[in-house]
Amino acid sequence: MKPALDNVKYAKGFKDQLTFRGIIIGAIGSIIITTSSMYVALRMGALPWPTIFVAVLSMTILRILKNTNLNEINVTHTAMSAGAMVAGGLAFTIPGIWMFNESAEVSFMELVAITLSGAILGVIFSALIRKYFVEGEKLPFPMGIAASETVIAGDEGGEKSKILFSTLGLTAVFTAIRDWFGKIPGAWMSAKLAAKNIFFGLWISPMAIGIGYLIGPLFTGVWFLGAVISYFVLIPIGVKLGWFASVEVATAFKDSLGIGLMVGTGIGILVKGILPKAKEIYGPMISGKAAKEGGVNMKWVPMALVAIVFLLTILTDMGFIASVLTILGVWLTTAMAASITGQTGINPMEIFGIIVLLVVKAVTQIGPIEAFFVAGVVAVASGLAGDILNDFKSGFILKTDPKAQVVAESVGGIIGAIVSVIVMFVMYRAYGTMGPGTELPAPQAYAVSTMVGGLPNTSAFIAGLVIGFVLYILNIPGMTLGIGIYLPMYISTTAFIGGLINLLVSRIKPELSEKGTIVSSGLLGGEGVTGVLIAIIKVLTMS
Repeated sequence: MKPALDNVKYAKGFKDQLTFRGIIIGAIGSIIITTSSMYVALRMGALPWPTIFVAVLSMTILRILKNTNLNEINVTHTAMSAGAMVAGGLAFTIPGIWMFNESAEVSFMELVAITLSGAILGVIFSALIRKYFVEGEKLPFPMGIAASETVIAGDEGGEKSKILFSTLGLTAVFTAIRDWFGKIPGAWMSAKLAAKNIFFGLWISPMAIGIGYLIGPLFTGVWFLGAVISYFVLIPIGVKLGWFASVEVATAFKDSLGIGLMVGTGIGILVKGILPKAKEIYGPMISGKAAKEGGVNMKWVPMALVAIVFLLTILTDMGFIASVLTILGVWLTTAMAASITGQTGINPMEIFGIIVLLVVKAVTQIGPIEAFFVAGVVAVASGLAGDILNDFKSGFILKTDPKAQVVAESVGGIIGAIVSVIVMFVMYRAYGTMGPGTELPAPQAYAVSTMVGGLPNTSAFIAGLVIGFVLYILNIPGMTLGIGIYLPMYISTTAFIGGLINLLVSRIKPELSEKGTIVSSGLLGGEGVTGVLIAIIKVLTMS
């Protein structure tokens, strides 16, 4: 196997890293990845990083065009991946509006204002804390490391590209047969177990298996444990023993418990990981020393923040105080996102949105729709923070200029902000409803809607909050446990299968682990893009 990319060539100059063709390729890639990610987030309630996918895609295209280098590839895939996390932040919060009130009307411009504000804030604050988390703390940022290794290890035969695109194509065909022609069921549920109030099943989804493989056996195992607690213990045993009057009451309890676990973990991150190091993290930002290293000119930051307050106040009904508090909240949550993403590779963006939402609601008199807007801005910014810091880690390894990455992330994030809103409206129009029991369950958005509309079971939420906080202090992934508790069982089961495959491959054939990552990326891309295309066709063919 020969090394690729002109014997692993690096670019010394800024212009060789941030190229016109790289930005165009990154912009087009951002549209595709944003579209796919919105579909994945709404249907699966999970959004693994697209980092490996875009790294291979960028490498493949630029190698075809010739005369490329590692840094140009790095900057190009930085632009490509940005839209994914913007889509995730939107999908994990805003659909809750229609779960809260089916007849609620939200304008296109309002959502564009939310996503643009979150994207810009995410880029600014991430750039300013880059040096502390990437170089100071030296957090692993596993997806960033994986992306750099993928690019460096690219081979002349293009084997990775062949695996990626063949997997993507086969998955696209499978998805079309299942969702368009209806020849394959979307899910399987055990009727015998359902009669006993045990709602066990499988999501027949390559994407779900790919998600499980990428997340890995530890987190999918904890995720599945949460599902077992919900669907094999709390609901069936609780109803049988009279703890709950009905399945509906038991379901409300487990939903509130799961949400509490996730929020408690988020508070744990703030208390244990961020506040004790506030001076180290935010000192350089306040003094302006972080600007040079992060690629953002500090003198423009206040102007950008004022513009965002103006944007939110004029285009939405959030109001001045809520807008300012939201920006301050993003300032904290981007650091929280950096900390947990750098350590675990997981970014619970909607939980950060819930935390800030609760604070803003306690201080101001914002309406329910505006409360979702607060969570949306925070989730988009926090999601993008995790993405750009993974890219910064990759760039640090590859010696890429941070300024080039900031420009690329800004382009991809802004494009993602607009595309994600368009795709969300298309999906909502195509399927009509979102929420538990529908084709677009959007469980994270459901969690946000329960916080806005009032929890089904406050005691369960408080218990979960305390447990989640304690678990985080003990370094146990309570947030992942919470995801399993409130997600539908069939999603958790299929994701768990993907995690088991990862475990078996790593134990039996460890040399195939990297290829498994690429195959999983193809599974996500194939089903995600095809699903959105089907949704678009449904909208266009409606009478």
